[in-house]
Amino acid sequence: GTQHTTGAMENLRRMLRPAVGRIITVSASKSKQSFLYVHRSMSTGTRPFRVLGVQQIAVGAETKDDMTKIWQGMFGLKKHGDFKSEKENVDEDILKIGKGVLGTVEIDVMAPLDINKSPKVHVPNLNHIGLWVDDVDSCFNYLKTQGVRFAGGIRVGAAGHKVCFIHPKGNTESPIGGAGVLIELVQAPPEVIKAYDDIKDE
Repeated sequence: GTQHTTGAMENLRRMLRPAVGRIITVSASKSKQSFLYVHRSMSTGTRPFRVLGVQQIAVGAETKDDMTKIWQGMFGLKKHGDFKSEKENVDEDILKIGKGVLGTVEIDVMAPLDINKSPKVHVPNLNHIGLWVDDVDSCFNYLKTQGVRFAGGIRVGAAGHKVCFIHPKGNTESPIGGAGVLIELVQAPPEVIKAYDDIKDE
């Protein structure tokens, strides 16, 4: 009955309290196990970083021809730079849309230098999104304690900002991923943080 269920839930809470921030195994049967991650508080009062806005949207294809036709030819976006890396297997044009430090978003048009090598920047075609954060180091460390899976660590990205990537999928060790989306977290420069702070909350 209800009293029995309430007591069982309270016992479960007491059991899980020491396990906060760790993965525990819940045995559903002898032949099947499921994994439960016990989260720390996700309240904004304890989160040591802020997501300030969209920094980039990255799209990919085997060649840049069709993407150039639509993004530059049809939409009129201007090229502001480029980036090429053998290590990252990418030939990239950097376009921009919008105005102002918070309203400007990069559109990164990417093609692989070798379609047979990894990383495959053209798969999927909507490759990843980038988000400005005000403290990427604290963000990375905090999210790792919450069970978020990262694809590598913090490094300097193509635009010169410190970046890290949340893996599209979680695993048993770090069960929280990007729900199928590769998410780049980008250290916001001082002018972006200032612009965000100057905007009044709605």
